[in-house]
Formats: sequence, structure tokens, C-alpha cells
Amino acid sequence: MNNKTYWPHMIIGFLFLGLGLGYWTIKSASAMPVEKENAYMMSYQNADMNINEIIALQEAFNAKYTIELVGTKTIKVDENKHSKRKHVDPVGLNKGANQFFYHIVDKNGTEIKDAKVSFMLTRPHTDLDDKTIENIAFNGKSFETPTFDIVKAGRYTLVLKAKIGDAVGYLETPAYLVK
Repeated sequence: MNNKTYWPHMIIGFLFLGLGLGYWTIKSASAMPVEKENAYMMSYQNADMNINEIIALQEAFNAKYTIELVGTKTIKVDENKHSKRKHVDPVGLNKGANQFFYHIVDKNGTEIKDAKVSFMLTRPHTDLDDKTIENIAFNGKSFETPTFDIVKAGRYTLVLKAKIGDAVGYLETPAYLVK
């Protein structure tokens, strides 16, 4: 009678299969780029560690001031009835030159001219195309960004950070460049 046992061969086969799948997983994962998120115009780690302070400064800002993006056209998008997020129609970007104007007013309607304002044009899932301007000047009517040349179609976010005294406010506006 010829009794052969195949279980040692199965164990070796499973070992090689496990090693092969482990190698494939590491190779696939290392081929995927990891992008930094830039929430609140800072690294995710800094925002995460200081979120309570950021929220307190934002609430202090919102109690006294309002930021408004002016002079832009929006794209009408149907509201997602399944989402609990506040619906905001995105800004329509032009292929080529784009410039943005912001008004910062206090609760009495008085224009604020001496705020320290920063601007960032970013794409939500990558930081390769980020364009950041640290000091946006007041032109007499509004805070005016320099002209940005936008050529890649897709989703963008316009982020404005305004600091007035100890209060810091942010305005994140979704935007799209349609082909």
C-alpha cells in the first residue's frame, strides 16, 4: 500500500503563497503616493494637535467678523439629499488666469482693511499643485489675490485665512475647473 502524506507540501505551499502576497502588498502600497493634507493651511498633524485652539480662535473671529468671496460665478449643483453637510455651490474657475477678491467686514458692516490675510489654492487630494500667498494686500476695495494660472481640470479649494488681533478666521470655498 502506498500511503503518501501531502500536508508538508501544503504547508510549504501556503508559506510561499503568504510570502508572495506579503511582497505584492508591500510593492503595491509603496507605489501609491502619500499626499499631505493641509487643513487650516497647516499640516494635518499640527491641525490635529491644536484643533481646540483653532476652533476657539475661529469662533472668536466669527462672533465679530465675516469673510465673503465676491465677484465669482458659481456652478449650480444639485444638493445631495442624503448628506448632512451644508450645501455650497462651488465657484466656477476659468481655464487660464483667475483672480479672487475677498471682503472682510465686522458685524456692523464696516470694512476691515488691516487684517493679516493669507490665501491658498489647493486640490483636495494632493499638495503638489498648492499655491500659497502669505500676505494678501488690501487694494482699497477688497483683499485681492494675485492672478493664478489654472490649467488642470478638476476639483479645487480656495482657502482664505484672516487674522485680526487674536481672532483667526478661515473661509474654505469649493471650486471646479470644468474641461
